[in-house]
Amino acid sequence: MNYNELYDNALEASEFLKSLGNQWRLMILCSLGETEKSVGTLESELQLKQSALSQHLARLRRDGLVKTRRDAQTIYYSIKDPNVMKVILVLQEAFCPPAKS
Repeated sequence: MNYNELYDNALEASEFLKSLGNQWRLMILCSLGETEKSVGTLESELQLKQSALSQHLARLRRDGLVKTRRDAQTIYYSIKDPNVMKVILVLQEAFCPPAKS
């Protein structure tokens, strides 16, 4: 890999990690890793105010990490970038050990 390719890849990875660099966005992505969810469902699960949740979802959507689907008045979010789940799984293994019996 030459310098320019390495630089471009590092820049892309850096932007990706910036998107993940917030505890609420990580929690949103962890939740969406299970299945697509509506804004209302995410709001209830995460106990996050709708305005703050909407800002985080807008950032994730702008950065290409999540996608939306509309059904009448309800907007559903799901993971768009497959790299998201790869990173989330590594983070879960490192920071969310299984509960001890």
